[in-house]
Amino acid sequence: MTLPSSPPRMVFTDLDGSLLDHDTYDWRPASPWLARLGRAGIPVIPVTSKTRAELLSLRLELGLRASPFVAENGAVIGLPPAWQHARLDRNPNDVEGLCIKTPSLDIGFIRQRLEILRERLGLAFRGMADMDLEEIMSHTGLSEPQARQARVREGSEPLLWQDSEAALARFIQALDNDGLRLVRGGRFLHVMGQVHKGDAMHWLVDRFVALRGARPLTLGLGDGPNDIPLLESADMAVLIRGRHGQPVEVNSERLYRTEDFGPKGWAEGVEYWWGDEIPDDSAAAEGPA
Repeated sequence: MTLPSSPPRMVFTDLDGSLLDHDTYDWRPASPWLARLGRAGIPVIPVTSKTRAELLSLRLELGLRASPFVAENGAVIGLPPAWQHARLDRNPNDVEGLCIKTPSLDIGFIRQRLEILRERLGLAFRGMADMDLEEIMSHTGLSEPQARQARVREGSEPLLWQDSEAALARFIQALDNDGLRLVRGGRFLHVMGQVHKGDAMHWLVDRFVALRGARPLTLGLGDGPNDIPLLESADMAVLIRGRHGQPVEVNSERLYRTEDFGPKGWAEGVEYWWGDEIPDDSAAAEGPA
């Protein structure tokens, strides 16, 4: 089912702490709305700090195989076949049929610069490259297979800060001098090139317009500081109540703040903006009793 009387729509969503519970990674409270959006033909696009390796299986579990995805806070964009230009993007060597765009800097360069800055400025931090699997599992609550996927970085490096706020200010300035930026996530700081979630959203909206000839109405959902560019770029935004304890200030005229956390808050936010506009055909979809 589509909505012929209205413009096309797209949902851009953070995962950890938003569509996925911050502690358990459960998404089931959001599943009725995920199904409802799917029946309405509205793509739900993950925009996350997770890696491509983590997303390849997770998007199947969430029923989002036909949707693009944004990994590593905007450093990696994955395009399924329906979102690809026939002559420019096709990759016959990818078994998933995906085309991968990497607008950020290479992970090798980022890690090299981090090591130089740590030594030159005498900083104390631990990057994910410094951690073994047990340490990653301890900080994230991921299983061993999931932790292995989280280590497969392409365009960003998560790190735990172990120094002062003054040292952090010097570090941010040094990163900027190298063409890098620091993004605060729910658990880690992320060092990457000069891209962010909002840039990736604009890129995908422009791709949609190029392929479909119409500009979509966009809904953005997130809970953390790294989601601010996404929320401020969307036509309508949902700031999900967070468990991370960090301040999140969003400059948007169409912003809804949820009462619930995680996937319950996610469903609450979609209901607030589109509950009266997208039919609930769940009974019809299940068929006659």
